[in-house]
Amino acid sequence: MTATIQTIINGKEVPRTQVLAWEKRRALAVLKKLGVKPASQDLPTLHRQLLQRKAELGPEGLMRLLRRELAISERMTSLVTHLSRGARRFCVTELVTAQGRAEQFVAWFEAASRANDDRAMLGATPDHYLLHTDAEGTMQVVETTGGSPLASRFFMNPADQDSLRSPVDPAFLPVQIAGVARLASGLAIGGVRHQFRNEGNGFRVRLTVEFPRLMPPGMISGHQWHLASEFANWIEASLADGGAGY
Repeated sequence: MTATIQTIINGKEVPRTQVLAWEKRRALAVLKKLGVKPASQDLPTLHRQLLQRKAELGPEGLMRLLRRELAISERMTSLVTHLSRGARRFCVTELVTAQGRAEQFVAWFEAASRANDDRAMLGATPDHYLLHTDAEGTMQVVETTGGSPLASRFFMNPADQDSLRSPVDPAFLPVQIAGVARLASGLAIGGVRHQFRNEGNGFRVRLTVEFPRLMPPGMISGHQWHLASEFANWIEASLADGGAGY
């Protein structure tokens, strides 16, 4: 099933074509980083090349390739977090789809996460390098945050929500995707609170990522497009799998 998805950033609707254009630019940039020449300018072809190259390198190869970036970004994020003194800046994107049910999508996403389904996790957006969940439910994420020149790594467990600053909106379903993001040292650097509700024959998702307050505004605005890209692709994948899928 092909999803009809409306993207809303800063209160304004963004055409799907603009999100796909952003995704294409990022696909070309990541292919270059991974040492691959684009076979064409066709986005589905670029996605296939990215998945193939990431599979060839594997998690260990990708971590070796990104080790310097990750070391630099970890030091920078730690510094900005300490200087922010616990204050946060919110990055928000909303998506509205005309098909599917919110609870089915969340069930599909959680199942794909537990299964460490690389095709679903890495295929969501070019900037994903590793999204693996351990037996305790902690997901290790290695990605390029929307507006950053460097990849970063953090860990998130849905049972860890105490230091989140974003409020729960009672107008949304009680089911959500949420958790504090931590560096390997355990330092809380932010987190996510993604909230869902059914609307008509589809559902709405309010995607919220918390960053340290002193994170540059360009990082925040860039990540709004990252969210629009990855969750639209996840919604389409969940619908193609028939909802819960797993």
